[in-house]
Amino acid sequence: MGWFLLVLAIVMEVCGTTCMKLSQGFTNWVPSVLVFVFYGCSFTGFIYALKTMELSSLYAIWCGVGVALVAIIGILHFKEPATAMKIAFLLVTIVGVAGLSYSMVHQ
Repeated sequence: MGWFLLVLAIVMEVCGTTCMKLSQGFTNWVPSVLVFVFYGCSFTGFIYALKTMELSSLYAIWCGVGVALVAIIGILHFKEPATAMKIAFLLVTIVGVAGLSYSMVHQ
């Protein structure tokens, strides 16, 4: 159940961050409201996941996967530049998150 809640928290955080961009500085009201809805859901899922998982690894995975997904959305949807350096460090982030996930499962 902890992993399901973590995935839910990550998806909600990514949706909230994407809505920040879509809100255009809180001038677009629908995405502006959704920022708070999605972040509220994200924090709730994260808090419940903490009942069965380690804080340090859970937070690192939550942040790392969120950063990677937001970077991918930025490149694909918002047409941000996909430089070699950005891609390289995105891969490093993904490898780090995979390592943390592996370490949590194989304790």
